[in-house]
Amino acid sequence: MGTKLTIRAVELAAPAEKPYEIRDSELKGLLLRVQPSGVKSYIVTWGRGKRRTLGKHPVMTLSAARTAALAALSEASQHGAPVAVSKPKADTTVADACRDYVSGLTKDGRKAAADDAARRFERCLYGDKLGKVRLKDLHQDHIEAWRDRVEKGDLPPLAAKRGRPPTAKPLAKASVNRMRTVLVAALNYAVARRKASPDVAFEWASVKPLQDASRRRGLYLEIEQRRALLEAAQEAVRDLIECVALTGCRPGDPALCLRSDYDGRTGSVRFRSKGHDRTIPLSPAATALFDRLAKGKLPKAHLFTQDGKKAWTADAWSEPVREAAARAGLPAGVTLYTLRHCWITDAIVGGMDLLTVAKLAGTSLAMIEKHYGHLVQGAARDKLAQVQFL
Repeated sequence: MGTKLTIRAVELAAPAEKPYEIRDSELKGLLLRVQPSGVKSYIVTWGRGKRRTLGKHPVMTLSAARTAALAALSEASQHGAPVAVSKPKADTTVADACRDYVSGLTKDGRKAAADDAARRFERCLYGDKLGKVRLKDLHQDHIEAWRDRVEKGDLPPLAAKRGRPPTAKPLAKASVNRMRTVLVAALNYAVARRKASPDVAFEWASVKPLQDASRRRGLYLEIEQRRALLEAAQEAVRDLIECVALTGCRPGDPALCLRSDYDGRTGSVRFRSKGHDRTIPLSPAATALFDRLAKGKLPKAHLFTQDGKKAWTADAWSEPVREAAARAGLPAGVTLYTLRHCWITDAIVGGMDLLTVAKLAGTSLAMIEKHYGHLVQGAARDKLAQVQFL
């Protein structure tokens, strides 16, 4: 029986008098060989006496070894042995790897993930100097410098696009970490596709996420402020604002909502964005909104549109929401997501249990507890103060 290889297990594997191997219980065929000299190597096996050395630790990371082993085992199942690793093209760049990753996601039918990655790369990488770095020359310093530029908003201007300013803005640490995650996925994909040497994976694996990136949602609008935002919004984006404010859904949820997703008889709607397919009950106010939007529409028609026909996109609604917030005299930084935060906050403070809030909002209980658990503790303290125990 093997042992699950972890970074800690690899680091703690001490040399012995004779070479020995640790087989990975998670990926059959991957093992770590430890020499008496202390040299540790990742090896993939695909048959009796058939094996290949993938690389040495720590030049090759455990993550890169898994990726390379999985690719080799897949090839062995199709061809009887891993295909000889072709030498990566010398001029393949980071931007090339990112485009290839987006293409791969699309071919796998993961359109939402492909679109998300494409937007992130377009925003922060394709025009940046990192995109021009060749994979064979990529160094940890390149990626860390890019991460710092993304955080500061120090990026080249973009082509003008509705809802997206041409000048990049500084990003929160959590957003920077998400950018890093997508980039690392693209670079690992390049290794799996044999377009980059597994040895270079050490460079991006060494770039750790920024610390203290997870913070509570801070911007909260009082009911009067939310009503002022609605009054200042134009009709089309007003419907989006009202929907998020009344249901706590993600901004992308109503943008994908079709007439067939709304059931007026039961007062419920189906939301399908980001893989969180769920049907939720609607309040009387939300039901009235959906009744109005659904009237006279065919089953495949979008309920929320920009001009009666064209579906909403994040690039299209961002600027109208900012303009409405400015007209209403609200603090800078108000977005549709602010209204989702307000709904979750009010639902919890109003006494709704966290599991129900998580299900209605289409998120995990762990995320609700992480970001809103302090509200429950505050409410509990208030209730405890009203009870006499002795």
